[in-house]
Amino acid sequence: MKRKPAVAGTFYPAEREELSRLMDLLCGSESGEKLRAKAVLVPHAGLIYSGRTACAVYKRVYIPERIVLLGPNHTGMGADISVYPGEAWESPYGDVPIDTELRNEILEYPWARADESAHLYEHSLEVQIPFLFRYARGSFKILPIVLGFLDYDRARDLGRFLGELLKGREALIVISSDMSHYIPAEEAKRKDEILISAMERLQTDELYLKRVQYNITMCGFIPAVVGIEASKVLGARQGVLIDYTNSGEVTGDYDRVVAYAGMVFL
Repeated sequence: MKRKPAVAGTFYPAEREELSRLMDLLCGSESGEKLRAKAVLVPHAGLIYSGRTACAVYKRVYIPERIVLLGPNHTGMGADISVYPGEAWESPYGDVPIDTELRNEILEYPWARADESAHLYEHSLEVQIPFLFRYARGSFKILPIVLGFLDYDRARDLGRFLGELLKGREALIVISSDMSHYIPAEEAKRKDEILISAMERLQTDELYLKRVQYNITMCGFIPAVVGIEASKVLGARQGVLIDYTNSGEVTGDYDRVVAYAGMVFL
């Protein structure tokens, strides 16, 4: 079973050549020495809006063969911890194999489920694939996990479980999230700085609490808790903000923006 693209032709061009031209425009030239990050946080809007921020992160990090993709569940379909059960994902650049070995191991977590429905129309992980093709140094395989609402303890524990599985393995955790949604740019920045500060200090309990307390509409805060906790098990000591922007820089409308952050966890 292979997953077909759900948002090719909408969030990004469906044709390989057109997609490559857009990626060239957004990403520009390579940067210098690659960081060996444990995890990254990248946005997932249409590439024309958030692609520059995503590129700013991906071009800075070494991308190994094994990649764990953590994204929020926008559709409400499937289990709260939905692990893709098929063999590959189709993309304009070719098929991406699923890391079946790691999938079998993550499914040992009591609340994880092999579930296709959460992945069928979910865009948050799919839009990462063009960047992985562009910046991976060789072949790669992915483990896509879509996360619904989890209480803090379960999100933290899943992250620690994942981190233990990845010990001794060369892997990158990709946390997919946009930041504040549909508010003025200045308000978005003010609110997002609260959560970015928590992520820089790897304080996942603070991230979770303040996201709820201040009603900050960061959609991927559950994946962020999971991914940061896993990165801590793997030795991460800090989060570093690489880029922060918003949709107004493309549309010209700063009264109602979606904001995007790019971070690395080292």
